[in-house]
This record gives sequence, structure tokens and C-alpha cells, in this order.
Amino acid sequence: MIDTIIELWNKYSYVYIDGLIGTLWLAALTVFAATFLGTFIAIMKLTKIKILDIITSAYIGLLRGTPILLQLYFFWLILPKAFPIKLSDTTCIIVALIVNASSYVAEVVRAGIQAVDKGQVEAARSLGLSNVNTMKKIVLPQAIKNILPALGNEYISMIKQTSLASVFFVQELMTSYKTVQSATFLAIPSLIIAGIIYLIVTTVLTKGLNIFERRLQANEE
Repeated sequence: MIDTIIELWNKYSYVYIDGLIGTLWLAALTVFAATFLGTFIAIMKLTKIKILDIITSAYIGLLRGTPILLQLYFFWLILPKAFPIKLSDTTCIIVALIVNASSYVAEVVRAGIQAVDKGQVEAARSLGLSNVNTMKKIVLPQAIKNILPALGNEYISMIKQTSLASVFFVQELMTSYKTVQSATFLAIPSLIIAGIIYLIVTTVLTKGLNIFERRLQANEE
């Protein structure tokens, strides 16, 4: 088995590397875009406007309460019919991943904002700053310190979740596994290689995130 795995890697490593690049890019794009969308949703939820709170709560509850694979299928089927221009499968899946991730990022951002000392908000308002400027200049810069580690965890989680994109043959690591498996008919060795790559990447990123968190805490002290 080990000899077969080594032989497969030597012959098809470029396929797996291309898939890994696709996975990392897909996860980075998803989390980056979801951060902006999630921040907007979190701010809407924190307003005292009842209708906005109802809408954002329903949005978050729906996305967090249904399987992500169901959401991928939904966007894959609906988006091409909803827009007059032709949308690729990859575009539909990216949109679905961003929307799904935004529901989790929104809660992360909301918690980060609420962790900021309310006394600083009241001081900013007493100095004449508007709600928008208070949020932009006082709250968000401090909330980012609380949010960054959680966003790192979301990125690591998204690396694993993007494997579902292989169902739609979007270029990522599990799609590379399917390509190698189809060419060699060696399902288990091909799958083991993909699993090892996932394990190495997530382990390295988790260790790096832990180091970043410790340094961030040390700077605050």
C-alpha cells in the first residue's frame, strides 16, 4: 500500500498540488468576501431596528440550520435561472459558500463588537461622534483583535468544507482525488494522499494560528 501511495504521488503530485491551490484559493476568497457580508449583517443585527433584527436572525438561522450541501445545490440550480447571463458552476458554488460562511462570520463579528468596552462607545458619543464614526473609528478597530483568531478558524474550517465543491467538479483537492482515482482505479491510495494533504495543511495552519493568538495576547498585556 505504501509503495502504491508513493508511486501515485510521484506520478500525479501535480494534480494534487493544483487541487490544493484551488482549495486554498477557494477558502480564502470565501472567507474574505464573507467577512464583508458578515460584518454588514452583524451591524444590521446590532441596530435597534426591529425589522432588521428579524431579517438578520432569519438569515442566520436559515443558513446555520440547513446542511451546506443543500445550500450548494440550491444556489447551483437557482442562480443560473435568476440571472440572464451565463454563470459557471464554480461561480454558483463560490456564491453559495460565501453566503453560508457569512452567517457564521456575522456571529463572530457581532460577538467581537459586543466585547468592546461600552464605556468607550459612550465616551465617543459624548465627544460628538456619530454612530457611524463611532463604529468606524472606535469599535471596529478594537473588535478586529477579537475577530481575527475566529476568522482564522473559519478559514481552516472552510478548507475542509470546500471539499463539498467536488460534487460539482469545481477545481479543488477532492476533485483532484476523483481525477486520479478515475485514471488509476486506485480509490483508497488516492484518497489517502488527499487526506494526508488536508491533515498537513490544517495542522500547519492551526499551529500558525495558535502562535498568532499567543502573540496577540502578549501584545495586549
